[in-house]
Amino acid sequence: MEDDLVARGRVLRIETRGRVTGRPARAVVGFVERPDGSLAISAGSSGAGWARNLLGDPSCVVTIGDTAFAGVATEATGTEHVAAVRELILKYGTPAESLGTGPTFVVRPAGG
Repeated sequence: MEDDLVARGRVLRIETRGRVTGRPARAVVGFVERPDGSLAISAGSSGAGWARNLLGDPSCVVTIGDTAFAGVATEATGTEHVAAVRELILKYGTPAESLGTGPTFVVRPAGG
């Protein structure tokens, strides 16, 4: 089911480097595409492995539909964090009460 949601562009797949193992780790995450082409994503808790991995190494690979690209994640704080969580709730409804309690990131293409 997750593969179908990624293929349809409903969610994205993010591949990070495991902070402990150094091996690739994957997760499926809701996202909002912003006018500048960046993507906003947010963890449902501070313990989300993919988010902890990005805090250790912001490099990632993002797949949406048939498109994959190397990205760099920057942690969003303050009003940027609040705006991203709001955008995600408007897009998906309230997927989980804990949305936004973990780190929020803005992902941009690497080198962009």
